[in-house]
Amino acid sequence: MPTGEDAENRPLADDEIDRKLAALEGWVRSSDGRRISRRFAFKGFAPAVEMANLAAWLGNRHNHHPDIAFGWGYCEVSFTTHDAGGLTGRDLASAAALNALVA
Repeated sequence: MPTGEDAENRPLADDEIDRKLAALEGWVRSSDGRRISRRFAFKGFAPAVEMANLAAWLGNRHNHHPDIAFGWGYCEVSFTTHDAGGLTGRDLASAAALNALVA
């Protein structure tokens, strides 16, 4: 079994993803199962930009960068591990860290 960073970068089994995702408020899995996303709603453009900046800051801090889309009233953040071809522990940990920042 991989340990350390290797363990964080291994693709997770569907049952493990489902179990961990159930504990992450607001996050949903894509139809192809390779990414998780959360859409944040705001009143206006500036809060959406601030959320995008927060997600980018977190990505830099964790060295695991999300895909971010935003516009007036929304910011959508998605995590996947491209090198692994799907979801890993790093994706779920990053989503949990973002949830903690906005709690």
